[in-house]
Amino acid sequence: MNRLCKSLVVLELVAASWLVWAGDVSAAEAPKPDMNRGQAIATGVCAACHGADGNSATAAFPKLAGQHQEYLIKQLKDFKTKAGEKVAARQNPVMAGIAASLSDQDMVNVAAYFASQTPKPGVARDAATVPLGQKIYRGGIADKGVPACAACHGPTGQGIPIEYPRVSGQWGDYLAAQLTAFQQGTRNNSAPMHDIAQRLSDQEVKAVADYMAGLH
Repeated sequence: MNRLCKSLVVLELVAASWLVWAGDVSAAEAPKPDMNRGQAIATGVCAACHGADGNSATAAFPKLAGQHQEYLIKQLKDFKTKAGEKVAARQNPVMAGIAASLSDQDMVNVAAYFASQTPKPGVARDAATVPLGQKIYRGGIADKGVPACAACHGPTGQGIPIEYPRVSGQWGDYLAAQLTAFQQGTRNNSAPMHDIAQRLSDQEVKAVADYMAGLH
């Protein structure tokens, strides 16, 4: 079995696991979001970095508008250090403090609010790297065992709730920073992404990140 096939098998197993998890969540009565409370949290806590409507002004902070509610909840929880662990799955001192201040219901509320907002489109800024970015996103890199990004994030970058985020229109610099964080282990909440990012060169990271920013 070659490296690409192995990567695809890993992705299939992860997809199967989150489908089972999602089924368990839906089987129990999931907390209903309070959109007014979610907007209040977004305006009072999140707006300075992410924008009141989830459309951040700079690539230093991700756009949250239109992101999947389940994915946002998972990320907020991953900023917290879980019992028995030395560090959080996602390491960010600012977000760690914010996540620690939110109850599970608060997370549901603010995630639902941002998910309901309309994301502003992004653009690919470097025309010279678009062909490489498109090749990686659409077809992967077979000789490195890198599967196509579209297999999980979709042909237009809309993603799949819980596990695979919307990447369409996201800041390219932010996406590149996250791929680098997966490489370096400072973001450790997705085994497939850690494995895939390790196989990408800096040039490939920048190219595919910039390409994703222009997806729509």
